[in-house]
Amino acid sequence: MDAPKLNLGDLDITSPAFGHGERIPQRYTDLDRPVPPPLRWTNAPSGTVSYALVMHDPDAPLTYGFTHWVVYGIPAGTTQLDDDGAAYTAGINSLGQPGYFVPLPPPGRSHHHYHFDLYALEGGLNLSPGLDRAGLLAAVDEHIIEQARTVGVYSR
Repeated sequence: MDAPKLNLGDLDITSPAFGHGERIPQRYTDLDRPVPPPLRWTNAPSGTVSYALVMHDPDAPLTYGFTHWVVYGIPAGTTQLDDDGAAYTAGINSLGQPGYFVPLPPPGRSHHHYHFDLYALEGGLNLSPGLDRAGLLAAVDEHIIEQARTVGVYSR
């Protein structure tokens, strides 16, 4: 089943490296050089103070899937990420580490879907460093103005 492109409003997220529902290029899956794909977004809603980004694999054979990347504290004027987001606040991935972890589905299985979820947030947040996906989403739940999603796929 194809993952829908989620847009709850006009906010839109894309990657120049792959189209929605397309394969994530090999260079973004290298364990020795973990580089996340570049991301772009447009149509920020009025009142946006910051953004948060989560890359999550719901197809991973774990109860809650596998979170590959959590970044937050991205200022409202930002419209792209071309690196690991180190200039912003790094959250904790499912390995318990900060930063980006490459797509690494079990070999020989079907495509995994990697959701890149962008959240436009209003003010009043004081997010501590080191939040994982669940902690971040709980903290921002009442502050989300809009969210957008694009999905890349990958298999080995």
